[in-house]
Amino acid sequence: MKEMKITYENGTQKTDNSIPSRRYMPGLDGLRALSVIAVIAYHLDLGWAQGGLLGVGIFFVLSGYLITDQIVSRWQKDRRLDLKDFWMRRARRLLPAMFVMLAFTALWLLLFDRSRLAALQGDFISVTLYFNNWWLIFHNVSYFESFGPPSPIGHLWSLAIEEQFYLIWPLVIIVGLRLARQRGKLIVMTLAGAFISALAMALIYQPGSDPSRVYYGTDTRVFALLIGAALAFAWPSQNLTREISRRSRNILDLSGAIGLLVIILMIWRTNEYGEFLYYGGLVLLSILSAIVIAVLAHPASRLAKVMGCKPLRWIGVRSYSIYIWHYPVIILTNPTVDTGGFDGVRVLLQLGASILLAALSWKFIEEPIRHGLLRRLRQKLSTRLRVNIRPVFMMIWVPLVVLFISCNSTVEESASVDASTDHSAINDKFEPMVTPVDPKDKDDSTVIEVTAKPSVKPVIAEKPETPEIVDPPKKSEVQAQLKETKETGKGVTAIGDSVILDAAPYLQEMLPGIVIDGKVGRQMSQAQEVVDKLRANGKLGSRVIINLGTNGSFNSKQLRQLLGSLDDVQKIVLVNTRVPRKWQDTVNSLLTKVAAEFPNAMIVDWHSSSEGHNSYFYDDGVHLRREGAKFYASLVAKVIQEEKR
Repeated sequence: MKEMKITYENGTQKTDNSIPSRRYMPGLDGLRALSVIAVIAYHLDLGWAQGGLLGVGIFFVLSGYLITDQIVSRWQKDRRLDLKDFWMRRARRLLPAMFVMLAFTALWLLLFDRSRLAALQGDFISVTLYFNNWWLIFHNVSYFESFGPPSPIGHLWSLAIEEQFYLIWPLVIIVGLRLARQRGKLIVMTLAGAFISALAMALIYQPGSDPSRVYYGTDTRVFALLIGAALAFAWPSQNLTREISRRSRNILDLSGAIGLLVIILMIWRTNEYGEFLYYGGLVLLSILSAIVIAVLAHPASRLAKVMGCKPLRWIGVRSYSIYIWHYPVIILTNPTVDTGGFDGVRVLLQLGASILLAALSWKFIEEPIRHGLLRRLRQKLSTRLRVNIRPVFMMIWVPLVVLFISCNSTVEESASVDASTDHSAINDKFEPMVTPVDPKDKDDSTVIEVTAKPSVKPVIAEKPETPEIVDPPKKSEVQAQLKETKETGKGVTAIGDSVILDAAPYLQEMLPGIVIDGKVGRQMSQAQEVVDKLRANGKLGSRVIINLGTNGSFNSKQLRQLLGSLDDVQKIVLVNTRVPRKWQDTVNSLLTKVAAEFPNAMIVDWHSSSEGHNSYFYDDGVHLRREGAKFYASLVAKVIQEEKR
């Protein structure tokens, strides 16, 4: 994400002698503004922008168009391309603002969370050298399904893709211009590369699994940049003229308006877990973005005037700064555990801080450096020290060494923070009364049966309809001692992830005889295999509790197949999830929707029941403390007890 034009202030052009004069296209600043607003809304978890991550895809197309347009324009003028000058201008444009943000973030963590800074050392280095996306892929760091505090610089993977493109693409263009000077051939070859990239995304993506690999990969995302590049070959900005017919202008504006409307609908309606995105949706977004860019780049477009209005233009000019600052501001100011729901005041403060920092960065860092500040500083330092200090050294290695020393200074004081919670440490706090199942009947998941008599009486729930949101029991009911009963859990099977394991000791007390099959990190996609194994071993009861979705989303097809395989079960109890991650609402919505299709299925609303109870959770906001585990167990036991009556 970055601003690719010559700087303009108040609508006037500022000449940069290092590059040819280029026509200002204010509508593109408006598109930048729309894109960065979508990304910020997505990172703030605003429901109307669940597809806000598409803003990055728009920026990719825009960058591909403007960079290629600039290179081709220079080639046509000089019949050559000064690669050193091109790369240095990119470095001056992008590196200083990013390094200031990285230094600020490192300082914040050094003062307030040193162990976290030590854990992020590899992230800082990979971001600085622009291979962060591959670092995340090779270290299996999910953009969508990771636990623990998110990295405050986790959004910079997209800049790595763009920088890799800027490094390689000029070389490709030079070869292409020498071998195939016809514009048509260049367009075909560029679109062929885009097709291969889109095909790689479709082939590598696995439905129902975490899509981070194809989301991060340069190979699977470069099609957007290449589609923008193809547009630059076909629609060079310098060749566009205001002199077109009224009919052509109407067609131009109508095409742009339709494309923009569909993009907005996609931002509103799509999400990162839909198969549609990876089987052509992101390609469609790129094509629509190219159409809108073509319209906004045309000097005769009326839509460009609307999108180039002053407020959008102001945001668009500073879009790069806003992008790099907003995410650390959000991550570093969000509470570790937050079950209170949307906090409008906090969101407004985060937005205000992001825009303020971006405005300061643009005025005091980006603009001065673009107009020669580094060159003047280098000359002064060289004169005083009598040493030729190269700009590359100043912009890259000095900040890199500072960050490296800063990160290493914390290693001796605290250990690196693991991205996931130590479940063994949590579960060691409980002493469940269990009899292990024969090891032959289980894999590496935890399967337990309970035969001990309970020391507490069961909580009785209202009989639910299908599907039903079950109200939580009163706190007095949760804490009350339960009378001794028979094995009310006999014939009950619970299948889940680490959350079900946290609650297992209390489920065992309240539902003696229950079979619990839990596994840390389990996904809904693995549930069918668990059901089949339990059924084959005679461990599948007539009442099945399923608590999955903590570790990531799934699709409706997977859930329907699972529930369909349980059509012989008397009651399926689906427990929805509370997890401070983007897939939470997707999971809960899907559970409610699909459960309505099966008469033997119902919903237990753990999400609403735990709202406002931060004390139920450990610092990751997911795994349960003793109080939360007990409450969770009573919530589920209430339903089963009523079913047993």
